[in-house]
Amino acid sequence: MEIKRIGSQPSTKGPADWFTGTVRIDPLIQAPPPARVAGAAVTFEPGARTAWHTHPLGQTLIVTTGCGWAQHEGGPVEEIHPGDVIWIPPGERHWHGASPSTAMTHIAIQEQLDGKTVEWLEKVSDEQYRR
Repeated sequence: MEIKRIGSQPSTKGPADWFTGTVRIDPLIQAPPPARVAGAAVTFEPGARTAWHTHPLGQTLIVTTGCGWAQHEGGPVEEIHPGDVIWIPPGERHWHGASPSTAMTHIAIQEQLDGKTVEWLEKVSDEQYRR
C-alpha cells in the first residue's frame, strides 16, 4: 500500500499547447505497471478549456466543483455540474472546461495504452466554445 500525502505531489500549470486559459493540474493517480490507470484533479478558471483530444481507452470525468461544459464531436455543448460523471468512449474526439463565468474542477481518470493516455489535437476555437 502507498499513501500519497496531500501536498506531496506538486501542482502544474496546464500547458498552453493543450489548454486555452488558466488551468491547474493536481496529480492524483499514477499506478505502476502492470496497472494502467492515471488520474488528476484539473481546475479550469472561467473560460478555460482543453483542446480537442481523444483517449485510447476512454476517460471518466467526475465534476467536483463549479460549472463546466463538455462536448463530443458532432454533439451539443453540454453543461456539467458537481456530482456529474461523464464517460468518454475510446477514440471519441471531445473537449471539456469551465463555463465562461464560473470555474470548474473535475477528476479525470484514464488508462494508458502503450504508455499513452491522450492524443492532443487542435485547440477549440472561440466560436466553437461559444456554443
